[in-house]
Order: sequence, then structure tokens, then C-alpha cells
Amino acid sequence: MRVAEALAVIAPHLRDHVCIHSNGYMSRAAFGVRDDERCFYMIGSMGLASSIGLGVALVRPAERVVVFDGDGNVLMNMNTLARIAAAAPRNLVHLCFDNGAHASTGAQPTISDRVALDEVARAAGYRWTGRVAGPEGLAAVIPAVLSQDGPSFLLIKIALGPPGPPGPRITHTPEEMTRRMRRALGVER
Repeated sequence: MRVAEALAVIAPHLRDHVCIHSNGYMSRAAFGVRDDERCFYMIGSMGLASSIGLGVALVRPAERVVVFDGDGNVLMNMNTLARIAAAAPRNLVHLCFDNGAHASTGAQPTISDRVALDEVARAAGYRWTGRVAGPEGLAAVIPAVLSQDGPSFLLIKIALGPPGPPGPRITHTPEEMTRRMRRALGVER
């Protein structure tokens, strides 16, 4: 299972969830599978999708917030695992797509083969953590993961590739994405 296939399994379960997508290929794949006004795609700022997701979850506790992260992004900002666990937002779901590489920059290997990120999240204090591989396994757990009290962390093992980007470039500017999400959340008209 590759990132776009995993996102296609998850997308039908995203109703009015606020979705924060990490930078690079994750954002491009997500944009290609499902673009919505409640989606924010990181353009740069590696590792900060989880920080933004935590902020949204804390200021909008009635909203369900889903962070779509990559293993490289989680490794870049492991501090946020502890911050999320300490704040304990019940409305936050953290999905980590682990392909063992920084796919967007040339597929340099990460160290996720030696650092079990789901176990790090568990040790940090996430309420629930799990790991899944394959579309059938993902389809079986995603409804419960998206609806249970968080913070939750699901590591999704995916394959690297194929060569090239997994989706189109994002056509929204960061300012446009911010405005449309603020409108969707009723912060501005």
C-alpha cells in the first residue's frame, strides 16, 4: 500500500474533520485524493503539522482534528508528541504514514526502522496508539480511530514509491488555505 492508496481508504471516513497535512508528498497526495475547505496543506515547515493540529484541537475542542504526518516529519519534531500527550486533547487523531524515507527530497532513509514511533507516542502518553499495514487492516481500524477519544496515534506502514510525486501540486496559497479554513470553522466570513 502506498500513500495515495492509504489516503483513499481513509477519505470516505472524513466527514467534517479538520485535516492538517504535513509538507511534501503527503500534502500532494492528500490534495489529489480529497480537497476540502477543512484541509490545510503544509507548504514547507517540515515537522510542524502536528503543532498546528494541536493548536487547532485546543482552541476548537468541538472539532475533530486529524493530523496527517510522515515518519520524517514526526522525527523532525518529536517534541510535539510530548506536547500533544501532555495537553491530552480528546479531539485529536495523529496519523503517521511510515515509508521509511524522506520521499519528497529524494527518498533518503529515515530512522523509523530503528525508532518505533507508535511506541514513542505511547511512552509520551497518548491515550491510544496502534500500528497497521495493508489496506484491509487500515479499513478495519480507521472508523474506530477517528471516533475514539484521543489523543490517538496510528502508525500506518506504507511502501515507498512509485517514482515521482503522488499527486498534483497544491493550487491554494497558504493565505488562501488559512482563509478558507477560518471560514469553514466560522472564525471569519
